[in-house]
Amino acid sequence: MPDGERQHEDAQAAPLNFWGEHPATEAEYYAAHGAEGESSYFTAPGSGRRLFTRAWRPRGGGAAPRALVFMVHGYGNDISWTFQSTATFLAGSGFACYAADLPGHGRSHGLRAFVPDLDSAIADLLAFFRSVRRRVEEEKGHPSLPCFLFGESMGGAICLLIHLRTTTQPEDSWAGAVLVAPMCKISDRIRPPWPLPQILTFVARFAPTLPIVPTADLIEKSVKVPAKRVVAARNPVRYSGRPRLGTVVELLRATDELGGRLDEVTVPFLVVHGSADEVTDPAVSQALYDAAASEDKTIRIYDGMLHSLLFGEPDENIQRVRADILAWLNQRCNSTRGSSSLRIQD
Repeated sequence: MPDGERQHEDAQAAPLNFWGEHPATEAEYYAAHGAEGESSYFTAPGSGRRLFTRAWRPRGGGAAPRALVFMVHGYGNDISWTFQSTATFLAGSGFACYAADLPGHGRSHGLRAFVPDLDSAIADLLAFFRSVRRRVEEEKGHPSLPCFLFGESMGGAICLLIHLRTTTQPEDSWAGAVLVAPMCKISDRIRPPWPLPQILTFVARFAPTLPIVPTADLIEKSVKVPAKRVVAARNPVRYSGRPRLGTVVELLRATDELGGRLDEVTVPFLVVHGSADEVTDPAVSQALYDAAASEDKTIRIYDGMLHSLLFGEPDENIQRVRADILAWLNQRCNSTRGSSSLRIQD
């Protein structure tokens, strides 16, 4: 049987939910992990765009959560499939998590995977995050809580840009950021060679929505476990087409900006990356760690792991990464810390 036909049959045989056939519903899945969740739409006041949002909280709602975690997914991904596994884990560990599908992603409005203005998308996310903060602070028994950013891949870059754009705004103070294989800049190893970026930029002026940029299969390069590749491909709202010209040009612009401002990063952060990642470069995460002005910064490089650290690896690897993230968050909720700098190579 040809590989294409076999992959098609595998996708058809994949479970209806990323966790499998049992439990049958999201509510039961959340409950089995000590969490509860809800979904809704948020209309961003600046752009008028409607974002699909989700919340995951510790089950029961009695005691206040340990902190609020504002999560940002990666390019082509969304918050309703495998991304939920991490949010549910954190909710079951005492954290209230909130996320929105980026414009043009998942169930949010907009042309699929078209992000011509990342600053506008960041403004939409910030409006949603601020609305959550205000609502939580107004709830009885929920005093002001530490707020963390959490981003995967492109979402990691967005988290750093959010930090850089809110450093002078006290209402947007961040207790820290968890950056999972972040796209801090396009590595020279995978950046399109000159003059391709210039050509793409020129053509994008006239046809920004064209999905013509060649790219490798991200699932194949990101997900190590073959059975999990099938599950990832089964995501009903994942964008699987070629990247659009306008999106690629905007990502090049934004990551060039971020790559030139790594020394301005002051937020406490944990960056985790797989040494074998071919989608984003672990050397760039090392450059972030080396250049950042943050007094509290930690980097973990996991030997042999790929891009999808929190879903695509064998379960024992996922548990290691989760444990490191949870320990880092717990430490920053338990005490007021001084400066800390830690690099760990696994």
